[in-house]
Amino acid sequence: MEVERAKVVKEELFEQDTRFLAVYVETKNSCVIMLSEKEDKLGTMAVAVPKPPNMLGPVSSQVLLGEKNAVSARMFAEYVASKKGKIAMVSVYLDKLSEMQAQAFLMHLLEKVLRAESDKEAATT
Repeated sequence: MEVERAKVVKEELFEQDTRFLAVYVETKNSCVIMLSEKEDKLGTMAVAVPKPPNMLGPVSSQVLLGEKNAVSARMFAEYVASKKGKIAMVSVYLDKLSEMQAQAFLMHLLEKVLRAESDKEAATT
C-alpha cells in the first residue's frame, strides 16, 4: 500500500510591477501556504482550525509569528481552513506594499494556487 505524499504547488503573479509568489503544500490533514512579495520568504504566520462538520460556528485562528501582516495572515488562514476543511497555516511576507494594498493580489494568487491544486488532483484521479 502506497502512502500518499504531500502535494506541492508554486505559483506567481505580476501586479503593479511587483512579483507575488506562493508556495502551497497540502497533506492529508493540513495546508501550509507561504505568500510573499518579491521572493519566497517566511512572514507573519497564522494558523486556523476548521470546526468539525457537526459543530456550528466560525473557524478559529491565531497568529503564531510576527504582527506586521497579522490581519491578512489570519484572514487567508481562515479562508483556506473553511474552504479545504483542514488545518491551515499561512505566512504573509510583504516588502514594499502595505497589507491593504496587497490583499486583493494575494487573494487572487491564493485562488490561483487552490485552482492549480484541484486541477492537479483531478488529473491524477
